[in-house]
Amino acid sequence: MKNYLRLSFLSSLAALGVATCCVLPMVMLLLGLGGSWLAVFGKIAAASYYVLALSVALVAVAWLMAYRRGTLARLKPWLMASTALTAIAWVVVFNEARINDLLMTWM
Repeated sequence: MKNYLRLSFLSSLAALGVATCCVLPMVMLLLGLGGSWLAVFGKIAAASYYVLALSVALVAVAWLMAYRRGTLARLKPWLMASTALTAIAWVVVFNEARINDLLMTWM
């Protein structure tokens, strides 16, 4: 796999992880995995928009490089997966309050 593709996919996973930093503690509490260590997620939330923006940039560069090198047809599934993960991360970030409210109703 090309380096730029691997980097874009890893950045998409990082963006998804950062996006769920405020939802994940609620899910863990629902599963009974609470504790003071959950405060770590608050520090991660401060960088979420920067990581998401970087992920978008890296995914865009990966699409451009695949197109320029003529490997778009072969790498399209991976690029689409990276794009989808990044889009899901943005959806989670923008709907974080609604997701948390839903999780609280399940408690």
